[in-house]
Amino acid sequence: MPKTAGKFARCAAARVLTVRRFGLAACLAAFSLMSMPAVAAARALTIFAAASLTNAVQELADDFTRSTGIVVKTSFAASSALARQIASGAPAEVFISADNEWMDYLQAHGLIRAGTRRNLVGNSLVLIAPADSGIRLAIAPHFALAAALGGGRLAIGDPDSVPIGRYGRAALTSLGVWKDVADRLARADNVRMALAYVARGEAPLGIVYRTDALIEKKVRIVGVFPATTHPPVVYPAALTTAAGGAARKFLDYLGSAAGDAAFVKYGFTPLH
Repeated sequence: MPKTAGKFARCAAARVLTVRRFGLAACLAAFSLMSMPAVAAARALTIFAAASLTNAVQELADDFTRSTGIVVKTSFAASSALARQIASGAPAEVFISADNEWMDYLQAHGLIRAGTRRNLVGNSLVLIAPADSGIRLAIAPHFALAAALGGGRLAIGDPDSVPIGRYGRAALTSLGVWKDVADRLARADNVRMALAYVARGEAPLGIVYRTDALIEKKVRIVGVFPATTHPPVVYPAALTTAAGGAARKFLDYLGSAAGDAAFVKYGFTPLH
């Protein structure tokens, strides 16, 4: 065979091999995409919710993912912190606040989708002590809260921003004892932190939601604040302007029979 013809044959064979390798790689890539789980390929849904909702909403988020295949990412913190994050551009699609004020804040900034806001559940306010504490108090006007603290502090969410702190301040003001303890507070960033202060024995008394007290075995409820002493504890929920179709499905799921059952399980009162 002439040298030129042999060289031509070798080049042709190399091109065929290259084409075959490329074809095989393309097939493998296509197969990989076809075999990806639908959940992994889907965009995750992001939920921002008040810290006191952690157990109930996380359970519902997990159930929603199992039944729909839609991944739900949750973030729990003080409503004030979450609302500010959304206002700063955080990509939350559903927001559940522990009071109306922080939902109003986002609505005033045009960050809540019109027509989607609804009152989801309610709660009550309680005074707690460590489970092994001997403190006994009857919550009534001018009750001896300051004396019961001894040398300790009252664990409470920051009254200047955190909903539980605002509710607590309103209740103590109504009962005429706020001034007695205003300078003796263990200010917490959220209600779960206030709960932890009491559970660890770092504070002799604290104000939390009833639902938080029910899930912590290291505390006991000393008394329940009358509903007339503070604004109603209401959790409004809404879609943000960043919400997609999956977010609406999740919001509807929160208000479904399954959602009601989960909230009741953790001590909340469905309001819809």
